[in-house]
Amino acid sequence: MTVRLRPALAAAAILAVPALSGCAAETPDYQSVWSTASTTSAAPTSTDPDAPPMSIATFLEQSGVTGQPVAPDKLTDLTVSMQTPPGWHPYQNSNLAPGTRVIAKGDTYPTAMLMVFELDGDFDVAEALTHANVDAQASENFRELNASTADFNGFPSSMIEGSYDLNGTRMHSYNRIVIATGAPPDRQRYLVQFTVTGFADKAAEDGPDVESVIRGLTVALPR
Repeated sequence: MTVRLRPALAAAAILAVPALSGCAAETPDYQSVWSTASTTSAAPTSTDPDAPPMSIATFLEQSGVTGQPVAPDKLTDLTVSMQTPPGWHPYQNSNLAPGTRVIAKGDTYPTAMLMVFELDGDFDVAEALTHANVDAQASENFRELNASTADFNGFPSSMIEGSYDLNGTRMHSYNRIVIATGAPPDRQRYLVQFTVTGFADKAAEDGPDVESVIRGLTVALPR
């Protein structure tokens, strides 16, 4: 069933990158691409330059786009996967959107989250990606460390990496959004969101594993 974007993902936003066993659920480090409810469906229009930046969720919904979460391993016209390093394990939580994949190292951070959404509706991909980093940049005391608008494996993409405060702890996170088109004949359009999060003061210690997870992201047409 096709659903409206942000309401469908409200639960995923609650625990997008959660602390694991022994810790209560926390506010997501990077909010999921659709994190608040809205019933707006009108086409995007010019706004006051002093107004808050528009998230990609708002842009897509105002463009009339609807979406449905899809498990990466259920796709037949697109290959989407992430690598699981030794010592990492799958994490399951009923509050996550159906199809969300989360892996974690030990009982807490670092974590990696992979989500795929099947999109229905036409929109300007380049314009949508100008809104891709808004939620990340809204994180408390966010400091950008790296960003890119280069394609990812031939698909339009936006990436941002930075540090921010979460409940008094400095965090480090890598976030990438890819707008991918599946194989013919359907050429279905998908949004892929990939987030890796860890403690900033353990960035050097966790670096090799985190880099392995990031390098292991695959978004490609099936061979």
